[in-house]
Amino acid sequence: MGHAGMAALAVRRLRSAGAPASAAPPLNPLPRPELRAVRADERPPPAPEEFRNVLGHFASGVTVITAPGATAPGAEREPPAGFACQSFSSLSLDPPLVVFMVARSSGTWPRIARAGVFCVNVLGSDQGALCRGFAVRSSQTDDKFAGVAYERAPVTGSPRIEGVPAWIDCTIHAVHTAGDHLIVVGRVEALGADGSAAGAGPLLFHRGTFGTFDGFGADGN
Repeated sequence: MGHAGMAALAVRRLRSAGAPASAAPPLNPLPRPELRAVRADERPPPAPEEFRNVLGHFASGVTVITAPGATAPGAEREPPAGFACQSFSSLSLDPPLVVFMVARSSGTWPRIARAGVFCVNVLGSDQGALCRGFAVRSSQTDDKFAGVAYERAPVTGSPRIEGVPAWIDCTIHAVHTAGDHLIVVGRVEALGADGSAAGAGPLLFHRGTFGTFDGFGADGN
């Protein structure tokens, strides 16, 4: 089974049952899972607002995860897919793996799953507006790439956005469930960095706002 087939199968297994066996079910966003029951002797979990507020103190880089448009059965080819993502990280050197997390309710994830591949575009400090454009929720047919210059990544053909400091071209390796999110593991097929773009520094996100990194002095302070 190819990477696209594996990813599509993972999404179908995670969806609620009910589609006729003879029809390929559409890869729609998954429903938000209900909160687990809390026994009388258990402490209730933190409220979502408190969780977001406290975790917002952890500064992170910002990426745009992209994928080429796939062709759904009986449908026209979709436009490229993409969404802004903070929850990205390297995972393994051997084999080279990276990971990102995406909400199970995401409208973009099913399109990435259908493609079976993705490219991580690491954003620079001057790309806040670009990030906001990819942060909005989308439908299955929205094209967030209108007016965005990009090339195709060398292995997967996923959009490699012009001017990003670094990019990582991947095939989907595995998908795991984790509460109301999915953990998507990608195997790195190609990657690269633009030294001139990297000179401006990374785009950071902290407590709901974008920021930049000034760097350290020669003594590390």
